[in-house]
Amino acid sequence: MICKSLTSIFPAIFFGLCAFSSQVEAQNFPDKPIRLIITTPAGSGVDAIGRALAQGLSEITRQQVVVDNRAGAGGIIGATALANAAPDGYTIGIAATAHIVAPLLQAKPAYHPINDFTPIAQLTVIPNIVVTSLKNNVKNMKDLIDLVKKRPDELNYGSLGDGTASHLSAEIVNRSMGLKTIHVPYRTIADSYTGLWSGDVQYEVYLMPSALPLFQGGRALAIANTGRVRSAALPDVPTVRELGYPEAESEITIGVVGPSNVPAGQVQKLHQLIVEAMKMPEVREKMIKQGGAPSPELDTKAYEQRLKLEYEMYKKLIPTIGLKPQ
Repeated sequence: MICKSLTSIFPAIFFGLCAFSSQVEAQNFPDKPIRLIITTPAGSGVDAIGRALAQGLSEITRQQVVVDNRAGAGGIIGATALANAAPDGYTIGIAATAHIVAPLLQAKPAYHPINDFTPIAQLTVIPNIVVTSLKNNVKNMKDLIDLVKKRPDELNYGSLGDGTASHLSAEIVNRSMGLKTIHVPYRTIADSYTGLWSGDVQYEVYLMPSALPLFQGGRALAIANTGRVRSAALPDVPTVRELGYPEAESEITIGVVGPSNVPAGQVQKLHQLIVEAMKMPEVREKMIKQGGAPSPELDTKAYEQRLKLEYEMYKKLIPTIGLKPQ
């Protein structure tokens, strides 16, 4: 009877001590520098958001948050490094559309964008902007639709290459609006700007920060916002839903993820710290400057669900536009 009591008590004591140890560890977290992996080059829109967050977290935690730009291979290099990091909460990364899309374009992906990561916090959602060349004499989205439908399979749209966010977003717009145009992939964003300004391509669908330089010199016009709400950066530009095309909605979700199996205590603490950092005026201002709506209040489960929905959407879209895993 005594032995039976002891065998029932000791496991309870053991697991109780483990739970207590985890709670203490989470309370003291972080007690050393954090590495923030960003899968895009320094100076990009995603990089600007990541660096703003890193600065805010450093001030709140009094620990250095080291930005580690691991660009290349469409985000595969940085995401692989993150997936292989220790799941202790001290290595985290910024996840955007490339995080979801890149492995879908690989015959033998190095990681699964959902299963191999721990969602921590959504930072912001940034809309795409449909931009047209002024050489088209197009004043709004209806004009562009009418122009394209009069000349199916003759006119062009530009992007930053096969499988990029600009390519996929444009295809979402095309399918919802019945636009039949030719895809012109550019090697650099500067080349794509020139292509639009010159009229070589009739329109492009770009993430807000990438679209804004197109308006310099009055050579291009923003005619639609693919987000769910109008942007503070371009308040006069209607959303595709307002224009009667809700299926054309596409936004870039930017958030923070860690390797798989980060302890729940660390996830909760990181989420709280990120929410606090996102409320700092200087951090929030930098997020808005990139054209997005900061959304740190979204809980971890809701962010995870959003990632899963995006994964399923792109998984269905990619084969329909002729892209095959390489």
